[in-house]
Amino acid sequence: MTTREIKLQDSQEALRLLGEKDARLRELERDFGVEVLLRQDASTGELRLSLRGSAARVEKAARRLRGELDALRRRAAPADARGFEPLNLDSPALPEDGLYRTHHGRVVRPRSSNQKKYVDAVAEHDLTFAVGPAGTGKTYLAVACAVDALERDVVKRIVLVRPAVEAGERLGFLPGDMAQKVDPYLRPLYDALYDLMGYDKVAKLFERSAIEIAPLAFMRGR
Repeated sequence: MTTREIKLQDSQEALRLLGEKDARLRELERDFGVEVLLRQDASTGELRLSLRGSAARVEKAARRLRGELDALRRRAAPADARGFEPLNLDSPALPEDGLYRTHHGRVVRPRSSNQKKYVDAVAEHDLTFAVGPAGTGKTYLAVACAVDALERDVVKRIVLVRPAVEAGERLGFLPGDMAQKVDPYLRPLYDALYDLMGYDKVAKLFERSAIEIAPLAFMRGR
């Protein structure tokens, strides 16, 4: 079971979000199959929504709630002295079946029942194996799940690991450091990262070691 909490600003925001007699709260429980409780800290008076259930269901419910809360706060935000709405840099709320919104604004979502099972398995388990023919979304969806987890602080780092297996052609000796030597084998992962996050953001994450390259042969003992 997984528990996730969402902080609310005050009781008025809770009322606008959940409706009279917490009607929206009951809808969330029914739609997502999770337990949702409104809690108040006895010492600070801080209000929090607590979501409890399976990891995949809790993540979906939390994503929906955050989207509704962001939209609610945008509508409630006052205009500045010139009459303009404040600039909001947050992405629009994802649809229910959305996994990630790319830097171009495109929503990544499972497109088949098997892809849906795959994404749910990644969310619920620490280790997931995917077997299937080329072009079925195994690598791309795995990278999308990893990027989503990194941006939500579920994980602190993404480690790109891949065995150096040549696809029918021998590359021979490759010059350069370790990263340059394994670069041809990691190209599908790079392509997915660049498509999801953009080149500049990926480069910054590499500089901060938030994304790391590690050939499978070097993972022993880590």
